[in-house]
Amino acid sequence: MLKCSTSLWSADLANLEAEIRRVEPFSDRFHLDAADGHYVPTLLFFPDLVKAMRRATRLPFEVHLMTTDPLKWVNPFIEAGADIIVFNFDSTPDPLKVLRAIKSQGKIAGISMLLEEPLSLLDPYWDELDIVNIVGTAIGIKGAAMDSSIPGKISASRQEIANRGLKIEIEADGGIRRESVPLIHAAGADYIVPGSLMFGNEPKAIHDWLASL
Repeated sequence: MLKCSTSLWSADLANLEAEIRRVEPFSDRFHLDAADGHYVPTLLFFPDLVKAMRRATRLPFEVHLMTTDPLKWVNPFIEAGADIIVFNFDSTPDPLKVLRAIKSQGKIAGISMLLEEPLSLLDPYWDELDIVNIVGTAIGIKGAAMDSSIPGKISASRQEIANRGLKIEIEADGGIRRESVPLIHAAGADYIVPGSLMFGNEPKAIHDWLASL
């Protein structure tokens, strides 16, 4: 069964605590997009807000750094309660340094790959990865359909991980819809990042549907 890293960007932001508790029984972790207004033209989920939200749930927090300098945000978000930190490959000249900064504090580390980025960019980093996050839409865009190339990219990731004998989670992020989820599942993803799919429907119904795939 696909697991859910439920995206709080699609929650009612005026009622975050209630929204977290509504979907918590049907989620495996929470996905928090942290955007600085520079890397993407959006401002989202700063450390003090994450710290306040941390009291509302015991589920892991996965912070996705959509920032121009991910290294400087690693410690603030870990201090705020992040269990997992994912950052965009193209946001830093030294992905290895960021991965090791995360893992040195005992946290789970991942790299997010944009639509146009080939998996071969990860060749020097596979051994350091816990998660590869496959972005299915233009970065920082809400409500877009998943690009048709994504199932193939997920399958290629699954094959690469198997060939290397590694245990790395594959997470599909963006364009998570009823029509795209079966394709993601068949391609071999471990996690989806549902936003409106979870918050715009009855969470239990979505959970039961995922279990039926």
